[in-house]
Amino acid sequence: MKNKIIPLLVVGTALISACNQQAGTSSTPAVAKEDAIAEVNGVYIAKATLTELEKEIAERSHGQKFPKEKLVEELIQRELLVQDANKKQLGNSAEIIAQLDSAKKSLLTQADVQNFIKSNPVTDAEIKTEYDAKVAGENGTEYKARHILVKTEDEAKKIITELDKGGDFAKIANKVSLDGKDTQNGGDLGWFVASQMVAPFSDAVIKLDKGQYTKSPVQTQFGWHVILREDSRAQTPPSLDSVKEQLLPYLQRKKVQDFVEGLRKSAKVEILLPKEEPAKASEPATKGDTVTEEVAVGEVKDKDGKVVAEEVVVDEVVKDKDGKTVAEKVEVEKVAK
Repeated sequence: MKNKIIPLLVVGTALISACNQQAGTSSTPAVAKEDAIAEVNGVYIAKATLTELEKEIAERSHGQKFPKEKLVEELIQRELLVQDANKKQLGNSAEIIAQLDSAKKSLLTQADVQNFIKSNPVTDAEIKTEYDAKVAGENGTEYKARHILVKTEDEAKKIITELDKGGDFAKIANKVSLDGKDTQNGGDLGWFVASQMVAPFSDAVIKLDKGQYTKSPVQTQFGWHVILREDSRAQTPPSLDSVKEQLLPYLQRKKVQDFVEGLRKSAKVEILLPKEEPAKASEPATKGDTVTEEVAVGEVKDKDGKVVAEEVVVDEVVKDKDGKTVAEKVEVEKVAK
């Protein structure tokens, strides 16, 4: 049976080996025979290398395992390729040296971030403080609604006229709504809080009584909506335990961001590139200006698994006349489709 090289599912192990053997000079600690899994032309491959490869492949392939002998063969063939490259002095080329330097910097960047997170863990007290500030105080009202989305205001007005004559909202949504024609869920958006929808949409829902639909079309960046408010109820915030795992990575990112900003402030940095003239359509923010960035991060599905809305992270940054951030607000909105 021929031995085949397993596709390189893991970058880390290969890069580390390459960085350590640049230009044929190994900085890897000597491996004793008893600590090796194989010997290739007098070079021992450490058991730890195999363990690391198994770990990384399991992480990247969602738990999928490969036979140990295939992984050993993979490491043997990698070592043969490295030795052959060293014989040809490929590691001395400017291109390879630059790539190895870039890979080393990337690994060191990740290592420094992981070291910071390990040395500065998020505490239960910090999670509780964030929960009290962002979650526990969100007592309010949840709404249940349906909508019909069309491209033009005239289309929306015709739909309202049809509803005034006794038309069935769900059937019309399935027939003409830009998203309803695919989902066939009658425009159902499920339960949501006002802050999860874009402002024009949520404002319209709040003003409606139970069972009422909008008598005028509502415009958002997605088109024109006709909205039916079906119900409402008092919102109960989730428990701390239920959101702890979501708050943890957010607080970790915030700590890392503060750490990097601290390094930036204490460093002597000179930008050598010439400043680019800003485009007229996106002039620099002046004092009190708000810059808003939206990034779609997920989808909201109904009970049948059909997508009815997108979850969007909205990052609002207020900058002063020098372009420095003086305030920032991050929210997650639910955008009806």
